[in-house]
Amino acid sequence: MADIRFDGKVAIVTGAGGGLGRQHALELARRGAKVVVNDLGGSVDGSGGSSTAADAVVAEIKAAGGEAISNGSSVTDDAGVALMIKQAMDTWGRIDILIANAGILRDKSFSKMELADFELVLNVHLMGTVKPVKAVWEIMREQNYGRIVVTTSSSGLYGNFGQSNYGAAKLGIIGFMNTIKLEGQKNNIHINAISPVAATRMTENLMPAEVLEKLKPEYVTPGVVYLASEEAPTGAILTAGAGAFALSRIYETEGVYLGEGGLSVEEVRDNWAKISAPDGQQAYVNGGEQSGKFFRKLQGG
Repeated sequence: MADIRFDGKVAIVTGAGGGLGRQHALELARRGAKVVVNDLGGSVDGSGGSSTAADAVVAEIKAAGGEAISNGSSVTDDAGVALMIKQAMDTWGRIDILIANAGILRDKSFSKMELADFELVLNVHLMGTVKPVKAVWEIMREQNYGRIVVTTSSSGLYGNFGQSNYGAAKLGIIGFMNTIKLEGQKNNIHINAISPVAATRMTENLMPAEVLEKLKPEYVTPGVVYLASEEAPTGAILTAGAGAFALSRIYETEGVYLGEGGLSVEEVRDNWAKISAPDGQQAYVNGGEQSGKFFRKLQGG
């Protein structure tokens, strides 16, 4: 099969000044894409800002013969996001790919966490994904083409101590994806999520050096770039780390119909084994499939 190429395509990668985002931007450019390298240049907790990191990645891309421009906007700032889109359109006239990668951490146990830290992380990760997607949505609809990759986490999918804010944001991104994958289908807009495990500024203090060496960001990027390609699926949650790849899915059990007359708390308790039995469980494509199951059980009952 032919190599995956992005000649003539324009990509925006947020948070691309280092770590995962940098690798995504470099690989897209290596395969022919023109890249907007977005990075606020702040610290891991979101404070500060500098264009140095984004400019350095642009210089790398140009030195390798590629095309790129830098943007230092915050993904939470409406005017900054609008400027990022304007830069891409003024320079190249189209936007084919958006990789929403930017993020910060404010880790603390929930009992010690200030609501301001919860709101900030939610804003950067969730709204910092929604705002760029919204900004490119009509452009992609008019083109009848778009590929969007959002970034989730095992902390959102499964939980992680001290990351209630981060986990809430990361699972919120999946809820967002699950709806717009349906809305984008008629215009050939595919959206997928990556759940990475990688050695970056955000994880360098969480694992020993010998483990981090096995978790290089470049071991995740091939999955992200595939999800940004013409051949990409839509609505997938791809997990990746250390060169391993898997799909995460939300399953619902077949459950049991308990009837309407005399329904009680005790019946739910007494039938818990049937409610939770994995036999026949399914990963639904949309919420209507769950309602359809309930009506089917009602008719069968």
